[in-house]
Amino acid sequence: MEITLAVLHGRWTTLVIREFLKGDHTFTELSRALPALSDKVLSDRLAHLTETGVLDRRRRSGWPPRVHYRLTPQGRRLGPVLQALWDWGAQQQPPPPSQTP
Repeated sequence: MEITLAVLHGRWTTLVIREFLKGDHTFTELSRALPALSDKVLSDRLAHLTETGVLDRRRRSGWPPRVHYRLTPQGRRLGPVLQALWDWGAQQQPPPPSQTP
C-alpha cells in the first residue's frame, strides 16, 4: 500500500492519471485538460510518473519535436484502484461545517 501511495503522492497526480486513462497525451493537451494545474506542477507530475514506471515518454521527430506520454501496462493497472477510491469517496458523507464562535 505504501508503494502505491508513494506513486500517487502529490496533489493532481490522480487527475493526471485519470486523463491518461482516456488516452495518450502531449504536455499541451494535458495542460488544456487540466487548466488549474500550473506547468511546473504538471512537469513534476509527468517526471515522477515516468520515473515510477506509470508513464512512458516518447519523443516524436519533426518540427517542433513533440513528446507523447502514455500509460505503461503497470500504469493501466491503476485504473481500478482510482475507481475504487472514487467510489469510496462518493459514498462518504461530507463532514459537518465547523462551527466557530
